Amino acid sequence: MSFHSSPLIAWTDKGLYCEAGGFYIDPHRAVDLAVITHAHSDHARRGSKQYITVKSGVELLKTRLGKKIEVESYDYRENFWLGGVQVSFHSAGHILGSSQVRVEYRGEVWVASGDYKRDADPSCEPFETVTCDTFITEATFGTPGFVWEKNLEHGRMIFEWWQKNASLGKNSVLFGYSLGKAQRILAELYPLAERPVLIHHTIHELTECYRREGRELAPTRDLKEKINELIFDQRLEGELLLAPPSALAEWKNHLGRYATAFASGWMSGSGAGFGRGKYDHGFVMSDHADWNDLNLTIEQTNAKRVFVQHRDGALISHLKKKGIEAHSVETLVSHQFAQLGGMNLSLL
Repeated sequence: MSFHSSPLIAWTDKGLYCEAGGFYIDPHRAVDLAVITHAHSDHARRGSKQYITVKSGVELLKTRLGKKIEVESYDYRENFWLGGVQVSFHSAGHILGSSQVRVEYRGEVWVASGDYKRDADPSCEPFETVTCDTFITEATFGTPGFVWEKNLEHGRMIFEWWQKNASLGKNSVLFGYSLGKAQRILAELYPLAERPVLIHHTIHELTECYRREGRELAPTRDLKEKINELIFDQRLEGELLLAPPSALAEWKNHLGRYATAFASGWMSGSGAGFGRGKYDHGFVMSDHADWNDLNLTIEQTNAKRVFVQHRDGALISHLKKKGIEAHSVETLVSHQFAQLGGMNLSLL
């Protein structure tokens, strides 16, 4: 058996496109039918006529794109048909409601990973390996310098940092992205935090979406409300503030003494340079797979052909040395795809 002469999922100026099913996956621009892997803004954009996503991600998608968007949803592993293509969502472990998209057509199976991680995370569904002929993988941390220890007690580490700062009369300002990272931090703190975490307004509604999906999170309070209660020259003291990295300037005058930290995979290995000198502390806590887990996932899919998005050079070279056919996702256009050979090596 061979692949089609053109790719089942092609790379276009609007993003990944499945012509046989008439849909795009995480399109860059407005389209008629958008299959969405998750609600981050680089994957879910406004303006499409119809969206399809996994059920646990619907509220987040509407919060980001508008309550009136037309959304169809399915459970994980539930098969549905678009044109003559069988499609299903499988957990990516990235954030709540994040998915890999499995596409099957005439005996050929492709999986578009979206963003994914394999680390344990109480705020979202765990990662699921999906076997396939062709795997389109992210590679945000696709270089050997990004490897971190698994199963760290992030919540306890953050809590102890908070308590140490509080004992010195300092506030603790922890930066994390508003969707996904912030809620993971709150979920990790859930068994430990007795006083509310003060959260930036961009985090509030997204956090409520998680709670409505049954996720247990540490108690929170809107940071602006707390600041508005301060009188005269009163300052916050001993609090944990959770905010996106760009927010400090908004309320710096109300903090008094404080220490800062950033929770991110960029705090690991060669990525430490991204935060060197900017933060007092770093927590290696990522919503993406590190180098080892990227390779483990690709191996477990049994895919003989891999297309790589983001920081693709090192991973492509490494996979080729292991005997896996690997290419940049930009080669998923008909004329280049045909030059790759077309044959499904796993079926020979």
